[in-house]
Amino acid sequence: MNKAIKQVIIVGGGTAGWLTAGVIAAEHNLKSESGLQVTLIESPEVNTVGVGEGTWPTMRETLDKIGINETDLFRECEASFKQGSKFSKWVNGAEDDHYCHPFVLPQGYGKTDLVFPWQKHRADISFADAVSFQGHVCEQGRAPKLITTPEYAGMANYAYHLDAVKLGMFLQKHCIEKLGVNHVIDHVTEINSADNGDILSITTKMNGDIAGDLFIDCSGLSSMLLGKHFKVPFISKKHILFNDTALAVQVPYLDDNSPIASQTISTAQSAGWIWDIGLPSRRGVGYVYSSEHTNETEAEVELRAYIESSIGKTEADKLSVRKISFNPGHREKFWHKNCVAIGMASGFLEPLEASALVLVELAAAKISREMPTTRETMDIVSKRYNKQFLYRWERIIDFLKLHYVLTKRTDSAYWVDNCALETIPESLQELMTLWKQQPPGPQDFHHVEEVFPSASWQYILYGMGFETAENSRSRKFVNENMAHKFFSENVELTKKYLSVLPTNRELINKIKQYGMQKI
Repeated sequence: MNKAIKQVIIVGGGTAGWLTAGVIAAEHNLKSESGLQVTLIESPEVNTVGVGEGTWPTMRETLDKIGINETDLFRECEASFKQGSKFSKWVNGAEDDHYCHPFVLPQGYGKTDLVFPWQKHRADISFADAVSFQGHVCEQGRAPKLITTPEYAGMANYAYHLDAVKLGMFLQKHCIEKLGVNHVIDHVTEINSADNGDILSITTKMNGDIAGDLFIDCSGLSSMLLGKHFKVPFISKKHILFNDTALAVQVPYLDDNSPIASQTISTAQSAGWIWDIGLPSRRGVGYVYSSEHTNETEAEVELRAYIESSIGKTEADKLSVRKISFNPGHREKFWHKNCVAIGMASGFLEPLEASALVLVELAAAKISREMPTTRETMDIVSKRYNKQFLYRWERIIDFLKLHYVLTKRTDSAYWVDNCALETIPESLQELMTLWKQQPPGPQDFHHVEEVFPSASWQYILYGMGFETAENSRSRKFVNENMAHKFFSENVELTKKYLSVLPTNRELINKIKQYGMQKI
């Protein structure tokens, strides 16, 4: 139990594996004699899922922390700026049915409530447009900064859209060359146990046994260590979040100057929704749906109809579609003995709000920050880790489900079933009962590092048409004059940013040509 933790073995590459390796390597100085040694074992034959990925704004801090230049990210990973999400046809399915979840916090957020003053004018302006300039910036395809703005800084909060496969390769090169991560390309043939039930070593086909003190399972849906070896049960959430299949396709632009969307566009369909992610050279498009509410043939018809609307039938018919199946849910626990699972090995949910990668970031940061010195304290660390990450998964599930439960669509069984009370977690039901009397606020979420702040819940709630009672007691705490001051400030900020910000494509082209300024 007093054995020092010196060897960290990561099984699996891809974004999850290399991001985790980078965070640990950067914070623990692998190149010093006293530092940890990180080894990543990657099969030569297992491909990553690799669809166009959206991220959360935390990714900027993570990449900066591990020493990535933002300019290099844009040049090598097909990166573009993401400033939020646009939800189309989620409320009633009409052509003009859309709302925005921007990354910028509401103007004056936390100083007074803006919901009640806005509700008087809800027929004239959406909640997001009343409290934030970013929806207008996204609609016009603008970037969140200027070429003179330093790396990782922004005039507006932002994340990235990027090519997941290229990001994994980019991180791999950085981790090996700059951070000293040991890379083993080999097949794992056996997992060997120690006397106390820990993992002692991993047997590989070409390199024999590789011993370690902490093993991190980044083996994707196969969950080789936590799932197959330790048999930690999987908890399905399909009764809450129905989607279990995705059809993904890479869509070309009509020409090299086509606009690059500044937000993820999510368009509701009969049995799920289509994501549309703009990268510099193409779009990543996919239909994520419930196999119990439609079949692959019908889903592909809907997907191709969506693509045809922008590039025409002739071009759309040339595109090949890739199918991805998954069971929505997560492991019963995420850290067992000396093994912790990250990424799809720990669980997976539909990619509605870029929750998969942010969970990888949070997991890697917590493991690195609380890395046990000896085996003696590992069980204490793992107990706290499991408690915190179970909370995070539950909050993400509630947040994703919130997007569905307020729909007024009754045109298919999928939307009707999503509103059935038995599919809504009790925790979300309680919150929605509270929010009839008071808007979401920090008091509703108890952790310092919440995945989604209360502002995000407000954007979805009021974007979907929810109403908080005007006669509630919380109404009396609103400073109306201050709220209208913030509304006015937002109008001025909107004018200012629309007058100076370049388009996404203009800025990305400049970054590739000139690079960004270092901070």
